[in-house]
Amino acid sequence: MATQLRPNVECSEAEWHARQELAACYRIYDHLGWSESIYNHISLKVPDEEGAFLINPFGLLYSEVTASNLVKIDIDGNTLDRSPYPVNKAGFTQHAYFHRHLPWAHAISHVHTTETMAVCSLEEGLMPVNFYACNFVNQLAYHDFEGVTVRAEEGERLLANLGDKRILMLRNHGPVVLAPTLHLMFLMQWSLQRACEIQMATLSMGQPVIRVRDDIVAVHQRDLGQVNAGGAPGAADFAAWTRRIDKIDRSWRD
Repeated sequence: MATQLRPNVECSEAEWHARQELAACYRIYDHLGWSESIYNHISLKVPDEEGAFLINPFGLLYSEVTASNLVKIDIDGNTLDRSPYPVNKAGFTQHAYFHRHLPWAHAISHVHTTETMAVCSLEEGLMPVNFYACNFVNQLAYHDFEGVTVRAEEGERLLANLGDKRILMLRNHGPVVLAPTLHLMFLMQWSLQRACEIQMATLSMGQPVIRVRDDIVAVHQRDLGQVNAGGAPGAADFAAWTRRIDKIDRSWRD
């Protein structure tokens, strides 16, 4: 049953909850310094609605994103709500292709942070030289730079290069993080960001690096699941950061 929750936004309670969580995610990214002017994107599948997802309105800063101004579009790029805002073509082309072909990819993030772009521009990419990097050893895929992602035909190569991984490092560009939940996507993005920050700091010292052995990496990845103490991965992290931004500005809820 649809509920009129805000002007120009008629949706189910489940969609409204998704809108609020995605709006919070945009504000958290902005607070952490992961925004890039009006560019980049986080998209989220609309619950219980096939082929529909939410994405940021093009032209707004992440600090301006709210639950009601997120744009709802279908898998072909058609606007499904009465939003007056356009959608960034690069964001739609890339995210829609993943959403269409990966039924588990309910939440997708793409950023241009300095550290992740820098690591994407290294020939070796992410190295096993710190705690967080060990989370991702043998878990990353890479895709060579082809220019801004506005051509639908590149989607086939993006998907092929992703393979069975959940993070695609776009060389010379930045990472795409895909997950079945927004909370897990956030945790993966946060951990990847920390891995890249520490790698760049380590390399800047100009000293030989200590690489973690493969057998130790395997043990590390095996034991990571114990960190969440039985909770859904990323849920506690996301809730904590939501409390943090609530203390700054609660307008994202509207």
